[in-house]
Amino acid sequence: MNKHMLHKKLEFKDYKELLEWSGDEHADKNAYSFKKNLHKPEVTRITFKEFRDDVRAMTSTLIKMGCRGKHCAVIGKLSYEWAVLYYSIIIADGVIVPLDRDWRAEELAKTVKKADAAFLFIDEDIIEKAEAIKNENAQFECEPVVISADGEIQKMIEEGREIFKNNPDLYFKHPLDAKKMSLLVYTSGTTGEGKGVMLSQDAVLMDITNVAPYIDYTDKTIGVLPPHHTYGSSVTFVAHTMIGSEVYISAGLRYIQKELKDEKPGHLALVPLYLETFYRKIQANVKEQKKEKILKVMICVSNFLRKFGIDLRKKLFKSIRAAFGGEIKMIISGGAPINSEILKFYEAVGISTLNGYGITECAPIIAFNRSKNVVVGSVGNVIDCDTVTIDSPNEDGEGEIWVTGPNVMLGYYKNEEATKDAITPNGYFKTGDYGKLDKNGILYITGRKKNLIILSNGKNVYPEEIENDLIATPGVLDIIVYEGQSRRGMEHNAIVAEIYPDKEFMEKNGITDVKAYLDTYIAEYNKTAVPYKKIGVLKVRDEDFPKNTLRKIMRFKLDMSID
Repeated sequence: MNKHMLHKKLEFKDYKELLEWSGDEHADKNAYSFKKNLHKPEVTRITFKEFRDDVRAMTSTLIKMGCRGKHCAVIGKLSYEWAVLYYSIIIADGVIVPLDRDWRAEELAKTVKKADAAFLFIDEDIIEKAEAIKNENAQFECEPVVISADGEIQKMIEEGREIFKNNPDLYFKHPLDAKKMSLLVYTSGTTGEGKGVMLSQDAVLMDITNVAPYIDYTDKTIGVLPPHHTYGSSVTFVAHTMIGSEVYISAGLRYIQKELKDEKPGHLALVPLYLETFYRKIQANVKEQKKEKILKVMICVSNFLRKFGIDLRKKLFKSIRAAFGGEIKMIISGGAPINSEILKFYEAVGISTLNGYGITECAPIIAFNRSKNVVVGSVGNVIDCDTVTIDSPNEDGEGEIWVTGPNVMLGYYKNEEATKDAITPNGYFKTGDYGKLDKNGILYITGRKKNLIILSNGKNVYPEEIENDLIATPGVLDIIVYEGQSRRGMEHNAIVAEIYPDKEFMEKNGITDVKAYLDTYIAEYNKTAVPYKKIGVLKVRDEDFPKNTLRKIMRFKLDMSID
């Protein structure tokens, strides 16, 4: 066994085998829990055996509906019904197309059409978007299925129980090919020009199989990650089914503090936005109580004692840990970079934070810090099943990260040219990110090759998309969009549009307040933009952008601060 391994490595040929095994192995342990009514204290808890039975039933219904080989779009927030659909669609030999419920209806409609979806499952509270999606998609084989706590999904499960009871072979003998496409994922920020990532069951299973043995996980977590994100679905649904850990489904960010105190999770999987938000609140409380110096001294004393094997963190920092429910032991962070100082703080108060690196095209994890081998400043060990190489490294060993392994995507849906550009003839996926590997196989991310903006909540924003929307604005010569950096922390960062105006146009049209004039166009854009794509800051330049000899703007020379 590898010296960093904490658990036996488990391997499964497909999702059905994983589900059946977990239903027997973890049987009466809680798999999912949630509140049907947020105003009442009662919590519904579903065991692994009950979850297995619900998926068996739902799968049976979907097979009868003709979902085999069909693409099924699912648009909704994290819920128990979403978890059932995730397994059922895939085990029914369909292809799940998870989409971001925050996208505009028009954007969703175009993507659903591009994905060739024959079935649509959508949250009850955004059902109005279904009409626009239906109008664009004449290929639907039935009316949209509404996702709600006691609605159509539950009826389909009940119908499926009878189908399964009368013909269990329909489920058990339904063939599955774990190496063909089972998930078609369109990443955050995708428009009609976006690419669909084709992932197999085998890719996700191999990814999680090579991560779980190195994590000091516990029996309970709170699920907050969006299910349309590959990080969210792989970790929340697959990893926790494999390890037998309960997922309490959060009702949302506004409820998380109470949920932490009520449910007392032992570990969490988050994006950096949550970590930084909690960190800022803790620091604000300490400052308000005028205990900054005391906390610093306590951390210094604690760190010193730990050198001699004396760990008093749970006792010394009891009040800080209480904000997480008091039982928190570990946080897994992914989806975006995170400040190393924040990681050191959490470790100091007894909460190990394991950050890693991944990309949707790799299902998604490529490297991660193991519980027994945390290397601060890195994204940890490359997972066992992958081989990473650094293409054309410079004198510091930095170059583009290329990865090959069973978790690499099958390609981009109906886009052979893009697939050919992304995957080398010998099977290496070009991540588009810069990094370096040390002699111990630890991976460090040193920069991004592309201009893609990855927000602290894990959302992706393509600056060119916004630039193209606004470049036609009268009086705009050049525009660059980027994530403005706030000194107050990541949660205060904002999307910035920096514009070099046409001074001649302004003079001819008698425009003296250029910023006010441009603000009107920014406001119009923001009215229809998805929340995380809205422009928060407008900068107006007096001089042209710095450009190279090819007259291309050199983004790295821009001042990206906003306060």
